[in-house]
Amino acid sequence: MTNGATGATPTGLATATLAGGCFWCLEAVFRQLRGVREVKSGYSGGHEPNPTYEQVCTGTTGHAETVRITYDPSVISYGDLLDVYFTIHDPTTVDRQGDDIGPQYRSVVFFETPEEEREARAKIAALEAAHVWDAPIVTSVEKLARFWPAEERHDNYFALNPQNPYCGLVIAPKVAKARKKFLEKLAP
Repeated sequence: MTNGATGATPTGLATATLAGGCFWCLEAVFRQLRGVREVKSGYSGGHEPNPTYEQVCTGTTGHAETVRITYDPSVISYGDLLDVYFTIHDPTTVDRQGDDIGPQYRSVVFFETPEEEREARAKIAALEAAHVWDAPIVTSVEKLARFWPAEERHDNYFALNPQNPYCGLVIAPKVAKARKKFLEKLAP
């Protein structure tokens, strides 16, 4: 990906851009899936150009903490990524994931193609019809205008910061849940 652009991916690969709370949590889970080539933390959905983590944390930039997943669709589908996404975060809370509160933690599927939009909306409708949660899903489905990569210190955060209490208390349970539910999709 070029700096902030939604440009082309290597031949045969696709991207998915998702927000669902802290990007460290999403990144840690998606990195473990077979067919995922790269997961980059960043910011999307706001008005501030080239935002910093400190700016986004204020909740005033309009950006959500986001992950951009580069994947091989011949190995893992967009629908599979959405299944994992809707398992590892609470899509029923507005601007909140656990103790992380603010618009930067909102639940958003950022689509780039009409097919992604249709699939995301269909997935949400199916989950609602199945009454998977007691509350309505508040995940928004929005056209991706731009993805701004986060600072490098956020890359592979969970693996590189095991001593951080947040990693043990918040991220590790999400990773464990995904590993248990999606065992057949894990990278060797």
